[in-house]
This record gives sequence, C-alpha cells and structure tokens, in this order.
Amino acid sequence: MLLQACINGARRHWEHPAIPITAADIAADVRAVVSEGAEAVHVHVKDAAGADTLATEPLERVLAAVRDEAPRLPIGVTTGAWALPDPADRVAAIKSWKKLPDFASVNWHEEGAEEVGRALLEQGVDVEAGLWNEPAVEVWARSPLRNLCARVLVEIPDGPGAATTTAIARRLLTRVGRAIGDRMPVLLHGEGSSCWAALSDAARLGLPTRIGLEDTLVLPNGSPAPGNAALVSAALRLIELERS
Repeated sequence: MLLQACINGARRHWEHPAIPITAADIAADVRAVVSEGAEAVHVHVKDAAGADTLATEPLERVLAAVRDEAPRLPIGVTTGAWALPDPADRVAAIKSWKKLPDFASVNWHEEGAEEVGRALLEQGVDVEAGLWNEPAVEVWARSPLRNLCARVLVEIPDGPGAATTTAIARRLLTRVGRAIGDRMPVLLHGEGSSCWAALSDAARLGLPTRIGLEDTLVLPNGSPAPGNAALVSAALRLIELERS
C-alpha cells in the first residue's frame, strides 16, 4: 500500500514552523519522511518569496537536492492553477523544464487541465489526475487522456467530518470505478478535517494514500504535528491498525 508524503503544499512558512520552503529544507524533509517509511513524495516548488512556482530554475534545484538524498524515490510536483492562472503559461512552463519530476498532479476541475496534462505526457512526466468533486470526475472520464494517466487522486476537501468524508469518498470512488474499473491505481486522501478519516478509509479499502503538512497540521489525536516525519509515522501506525 503506497504512502506518499505531501510535505508542503501551497502553504507559506508562517502556517507552520516545519513547512519546508527551500530546496535544502525540502531535501532534508524528504530524508526524514523516507526514513519513516514514505515511498514517494509530492512537492510544491517555491519561489524566493515562498509562493508556489512552476519555473524551471527552482524546480531543478529541488529535484537535484531531493535526488541527492533519495536517488530512487519517485518525486512529484503540483501544476495547480494558483501558481500560474493562465493555462497557456502553465503549458509553457512545463515545456521549458529540462530536468523532470517523475510525476505531476493535474487538477481536473481547473481550466486547461487537459492541455496541462498533455504537455506533461509529451515531456515524459506521469500524470496524477486530481479529482476533487463529481463534476471533475465526469470531465476527466470523458477526456482522451483518461487512460494515459498513471494514477487518480480522489481528494476530499476540508470541511466534512468523518462520516461525511466516507460518504463523499465512496461516491467519488464509485464514479471513478465506472470509468476505469481496476485498470489504474487510485490514491485516496483528504485535507484538513477530512484528512485522517480519508486515510483510514484508504487503509480499510487497501488503497494508496498520502500524508503531510500539505494536508494536515495535526496528528490523529488533534495535537499539533511537529513535522512531516511525525505525520508519516502516525499514518503508518493508523494504516496498520485499520488493516489488522
């Protein structure tokens, strides 16, 4: 069961003291989460001000630093529209990349998702299809890129409690299953209030999942998380408990 570490997200440094921003900090956090058992990492590359960027030079610095720490670890990045709102700019940025991540997430509810996904595939980067709601699932299910994606991310937003998280997850998973059957891995995760409930659901269903400061700042008991390594350790304990 794959556990991916999502170590920073679009968060800024003031949201938590352990949010890794620089390439060196990201690489150090990757070393820590791998030592706890993470099998892949999802990173948001940051500019000098700490905001998300798709620019080539910061991406190359992060990739080089992470691969020095973990040469065989799959590394993914975001292509979220908040980094570059114009889809044409996102496509141009991706086409300018010289050193490449192993995979990148594409949020299918965002304008230009198909163009962004196609640019990644043309560069040889695997696509994770981020599906946040039922309309996004329907758009993705009709996309000619659907069967070219490496993985689906079923993403439950912040807000719902545990029972509602499970209900939303089951609806989305059912719709995704209708589109692809069991031909593609599906990673289930939540954010904020839905994070730990979605991770527990993923464990019970035997699905890949993820954890990290992008998705939550607290441990399962509600106490503040000291950092990403503690979140990965807690997630693996919860997965083991749910599957026992």
